[in-house]
Amino acid sequence: MIIVYIILVVLVLVGLWAAILPGKYLIEKCIVINRPAAEVYNKVADLNHYKEWNPWAKTDPDAMATISGDPGHVGHKYHWNGKKVGEGHLTIRSVAPGKAVNFDLQFIKPWKSQAMDAWDFTETAEGTKAVWRNTGALPFPVARLMGPFINKQLNKQFEEGLKNLKELCEK
Repeated sequence: MIIVYIILVVLVLVGLWAAILPGKYLIEKCIVINRPAAEVYNKVADLNHYKEWNPWAKTDPDAMATISGDPGHVGHKYHWNGKKVGEGHLTIRSVAPGKAVNFDLQFIKPWKSQAMDAWDFTETAEGTKAVWRNTGALPFPVARLMGPFINKQLNKQFEEGLKNLKELCEK
């Protein structure tokens, strides 16, 4: 009977801990790329380039990818399905050509979730400042408990992705 009480106490404590953790996450990273804003924008808004710079897409090179719609236009979509990356799609929601592009990100498998990707491109004296943001919900309780790990992984992927994008644009 003591073991049952211990398990209940542990479950209650874990639930309370999850309840006080944030219900959303926001990752934001930036880099300066020595190219005009329109060129950098085109590498992001044309999803035909996605696998060239995005580290998450590179984790499963055998994943099937289907790209549809007009690059740089609302509705342009990258759909993936793979053993490591699961299934989902990234779809342009809105654009300001050469300045910003916003995506809806939907994961279907292995778990369902949604997020938003937002990009801003600003020309500076040093080149184009590219800002990449991603935000989404951390549902109670499991995703909230995994939040710190998710943040750590996404921060690492964003840094690597921006570095890859810089190399792609500047070559």
